[in-house]
Amino acid sequence: MSLLRLLGRPLLASMFVSGGLHSLRAPGQLAPVAESVVRPVTERVAALPDRTEDVVRLNGAAQVAAGLLLATGRVPRVAALALAATLVPTTLAAHRFWEIEDADERAQQRIHFLKNASMLGGLLIASADTAGHPSLAWRGRHAAREVRREARLVRRSVRATARPAATAGAVRAKLTG
Repeated sequence: MSLLRLLGRPLLASMFVSGGLHSLRAPGQLAPVAESVVRPVTERVAALPDRTEDVVRLNGAAQVAAGLLLATGRVPRVAALALAATLVPTTLAAHRFWEIEDADERAQQRIHFLKNASMLGGLLIASADTAGHPSLAWRGRHAAREVRREARLVRRSVRATARPAATAGAVRAKLTG
């Protein structure tokens, strides 16, 4: 693992582990802020709990688990995508700067919103990082290209040997016939 990944992944994950632990320990503090985002989502997704505190706790657990996976380099691409998925509703719930009247508070919430947008960008980059190995999509395309190449070689080989074989068969048939 490169030094950048060795340092960068835990640094990126640290905020999620910390925030996720806070969500697990004190969901009641965060539930009022999250209510405006959680309600519409829970109405559409039956698998989610009805109580906002439970959804906040579930989001926190997902952030802790995915943060630890990213920090330790275990399935980092999946972990980064999971963190990105938890970050969007968290940001929309907690940092609605466009609704705040006070200029100082609006500026603070805008900073937090943009910080989360920056972290989302980092997570998206991390989700695409193959650590120097070819991606599954590249491997699939490469394997398909190799199969097509092999099929062309077989077709050429068959064509090259079919005509002489047919001629030899015709000659044999005339001689034995």
